[in-house]
Amino acid sequence: MTLPILSGADTIRSYLRDMPTASGVYRMLDKEGNVLYVGKAKNLKNRVSNYVSASGLSSRILRMISLTSSMEIVTTRNEAEALMLESNLIKKLKPRFNILLRDDKSFPYILFAEDHGFPQITKHRGAKTIKGKYFGPFASVGAVNETLALLQKAFLLRPCSDNYFKNRTRPCLQYQIKRCSAPCVDYISKAEYAELVLQAQDFLYGKNREIQEQLTKQMQSLSEQMEYEKAAVLRDRIAALTRIQHEQNMISASLPDADIIALARSGDHACIQVFFFRGGQNFGNRSYFPVHTEDATEGEILSAFITQFYQEQLPPHTLLISHPLPDTALLLEFFALKDEGKIEIACPVKGEKKAIMERAVANAKEALVRHISQNAANEAMLKRVGELFGLLQTPRRIEVYDNSHIAGSYMVGAMICATNQGFDKKHYRRFNIKRSETVAGDDYAMMYEVLTRRFKRLQKEEALIEGSYPDLVLIDGGEGQLNVATKVFAELDINSVPYVAISKGVDRNAGREWFHQPAKVPFQLPVNDPVLHYLQRLRDEAHRFAIGSHRIKRSNAIRVSALDEIPLIGADRKRALLQHFGSSKGVEQASLEELQQVAGISKKIAENIYHFFKR
Repeated sequence: MTLPILSGADTIRSYLRDMPTASGVYRMLDKEGNVLYVGKAKNLKNRVSNYVSASGLSSRILRMISLTSSMEIVTTRNEAEALMLESNLIKKLKPRFNILLRDDKSFPYILFAEDHGFPQITKHRGAKTIKGKYFGPFASVGAVNETLALLQKAFLLRPCSDNYFKNRTRPCLQYQIKRCSAPCVDYISKAEYAELVLQAQDFLYGKNREIQEQLTKQMQSLSEQMEYEKAAVLRDRIAALTRIQHEQNMISASLPDADIIALARSGDHACIQVFFFRGGQNFGNRSYFPVHTEDATEGEILSAFITQFYQEQLPPHTLLISHPLPDTALLLEFFALKDEGKIEIACPVKGEKKAIMERAVANAKEALVRHISQNAANEAMLKRVGELFGLLQTPRRIEVYDNSHIAGSYMVGAMICATNQGFDKKHYRRFNIKRSETVAGDDYAMMYEVLTRRFKRLQKEEALIEGSYPDLVLIDGGEGQLNVATKVFAELDINSVPYVAISKGVDRNAGREWFHQPAKVPFQLPVNDPVLHYLQRLRDEAHRFAIGSHRIKRSNAIRVSALDEIPLIGADRKRALLQHFGSSKGVEQASLEELQQVAGISKKIAENIYHFFKR
């Protein structure tokens, strides 16, 4: 191992001769040009010179040095700009030796839409393109749904779409169960509804007590005027607000808007829990398990997390952290460059904030224990899978493939990915079947197209993405699907990827699956074998994802089709036609008499449809 380290150190030393002393970002690259590591420095020459000596360096960094064949340097005006560039490059390139934030999904928000006289309240994820007020982020869709349900009980705001709203002639069930004020049928004026919206927003801003006092005064006034029914409505709303405050497990007047970032470590593993406080209320929490943290300090892990996490997320005014950071001042400059306003970063040492942090750290420790336990179980199961199928090494990445269609319509292929950390949903893939050679409804042809497209793409990206090939391919099907995989891998000259087909028995009952491998006799496992149950879970997850992908495609096709271009065909008639004939192709091939048999389709409209397709 000494010689390659010296070789890598010599490479770095050769770059040091002309390296500037300015601030900037450096990248270590291997002989194929893959980025191994991205780092930032206030003084590039001083920072990079630390790599030319093996003393005091961790095994991870020594390994990185041994693989270094070249470097790339970018200078910046100051260290804060270098930190921002480093964060962007790490998120984009995901270098194998950097501390990486694995889960960077967008967060859901609550949206008060402002494009309607009676604003809708709904959950929202993604770009904030709809005009309105957004509240969040919430840790999960579940947290949003729970808060929405509470807001409906307390403020009687409508959750329905604008289209549903305008077609109502009488109140829906939401009004009957006292979760809506029925603005769709004018049971409430625009001014009164606007007041409910303002109260709901004030509640999310943390003005709970003020709202309750206001509602109590209104209720007493109505009672004195003998408006008992209206007073009863306010009484129910006050009771709902009281229940909300009792149900909130963390409420803090001293934390109007803050993110609580708590770190727990055990061996080479780390967990970061983020609690989102907005308006003094806990909007939920989410766990993160960054990788490549084994030889980093707590402060370095938190610093790397913060720069990557808030590269896309909007930070609150206060960040409370469980461990001191090595570069707090630099992080504040980082936020200033992003024009995020004044941000406070603090490590609480006493009082309510300290108590909340201790609870967050305890949550992080519990999540880490569960994570390590689950990983160990997954590792053991993957080892047994490798032994079952005679693999040379324990699989680290399994890809499972399945198809879905209805009588050849809306054909879609699906791939799911499983690792030692469970299902890796960021690497799930959908395949819209589109080759003209693929016969509708031909499962073998569909699988041929999916596997061909997937592995051709991997061959193109092989130089860019390390570890992108699966260690095992699992295909939902029998001997026929296995033969398809054999053909694809032969055509693409791929001989290093093992593959197995899993099929149900003659009665298609779970528990009697057959496993098919090239040049081997198909076999079954005992019904109570844990490996069988694990493989069934993988197959079922692929099946679930394939069906879900098929439904999305079918739904999109229903929303957008040739029928949209026909005069007098609105959403209801379009739905009736598609339900009657199964697809727009069926409508196109229908006779004039058949079209007239559809509910809501008159003779004149049937003629319009018929002549539209026959023109």
